[in-house]
Amino acid sequence: MPISISNEEILETIQMVETENLDIRTITMGISLRDCCHSDLKVTCNKIYDKITKKAENLVKIGEEVSAKYGIPIINKRISVTPIAMVAESCQADSYVDIAKALDRAAKTTGVNFIGGFSALVQKGMTIGDEKLIRSIPESLAETEFVCSSVNVGSTKTGINMDAVRLMGQIIKDTAEITKEQDGIGCAKLVVFCNVPEDNPFMAGAFHGVGEPEVVLNVGVSGPGVVLSAVRKIPNAPFDQLAAQIKQTAFKVTRSGELVGREAAKRLGIPFGIVDLSLAPTPAIGDSVADILEAMGLEKCGTHGTTAALALLNDAVKKGGAMASSHVGGLSGAFIPVSEDAGMIRAVEAGALHLDKLEAMTCVCSVGLDMIAVPGNTSAQTIAAIIADEAAIGMINKKTTAVRIIPVPNKGVGESVVFGGLLGYAPIMPVNDFNSDQFIARGGRIPAPIHALNN
Repeated sequence: MPISISNEEILETIQMVETENLDIRTITMGISLRDCCHSDLKVTCNKIYDKITKKAENLVKIGEEVSAKYGIPIINKRISVTPIAMVAESCQADSYVDIAKALDRAAKTTGVNFIGGFSALVQKGMTIGDEKLIRSIPESLAETEFVCSSVNVGSTKTGINMDAVRLMGQIIKDTAEITKEQDGIGCAKLVVFCNVPEDNPFMAGAFHGVGEPEVVLNVGVSGPGVVLSAVRKIPNAPFDQLAAQIKQTAFKVTRSGELVGREAAKRLGIPFGIVDLSLAPTPAIGDSVADILEAMGLEKCGTHGTTAALALLNDAVKKGGAMASSHVGGLSGAFIPVSEDAGMIRAVEAGALHLDKLEAMTCVCSVGLDMIAVPGNTSAQTIAAIIADEAAIGMINKKTTAVRIIPVPNKGVGESVVFGGLLGYAPIMPVNDFNSDQFIARGGRIPAPIHALNN
């Protein structure tokens, strides 16, 4: 579908790129690996490597060409694959670490930033292959550089698999411990979902869903700096006018993503999938979702009114973005990752933003508790309980929620951790001192809400 762009829009886009941090956060090629199953683990690894490197051999090159043509930075080029628990289950192997290493080699060969899909979908129960994959996560993330992992533990239709939640609490602890020399950075590549979308282009949660085509290109846009600039232009406007301003801005940002994504897909000779219109912040100054909320009139992100401000922002971004794209998918909204957002970091350091407030904010925005650093002595049961709370929010509200949490080994409240790059810097946040051990020990499944009986 051709998109007509006026000269005025071109000039606006140039300004957004040069002064307001506009970028395309990622183009992500989804690749089906369902035809790579084999009983021999080595054969499976070879088939996976060969298929990925063939399908994505030109992804980075074409991404750079399209970026140069339109003058819009494409920050990341990524790959997502069929959940590996499905692909690997036919292998006669006790561990899937070798498959993670094959994915890592493929990522290095193609030159992408990350590869997602070392994943399992266990919202209603775990197969043998699912459990093997989950237990392979800590070593896999320690032994690879580019591999990302995700596990879906609940959904509105099925409820919450509390056995999987309990296991993931321990897996996160194990991942932190095995990567302790890098401050537990393995946990930054691991996310636990409820209601996971199957076309998400953002890491660490991207995978290629079973209902997707053989190969597809999905796009994740960004633009907190652009929205911040728009909000600052009307500092005293009433909320309805503010929402309209954000919608108009989100339309322009998403339009850029649609244009770039379709051009890249055309050059790659594959279908264009979706635009994920999430506002994805970075640690750069002026590229912060928290700054947008403060520009609305909050002294500090986290004070009373923050959840209402985020609800307005998230809704306006979706309404404006949906009008600019033929296919919207993924997560689509506003991300609030603490370590990746300079404004969020400042709010935590000022004592304005706490874990409980972040949880409340996840009721109205995309994803959930994202890139949260907590003390290294936080128990596996407490982490599991944090996951359960987020999954419950997602299940009841029919939305995606997730937890990407890092129990930083040998560090506590008052200290900080530096991951670098887009992963940023995080103050260690306190967790509730009272334990949830007996609650988590129950296991079983939290039933789905009654509307799950609708087909």
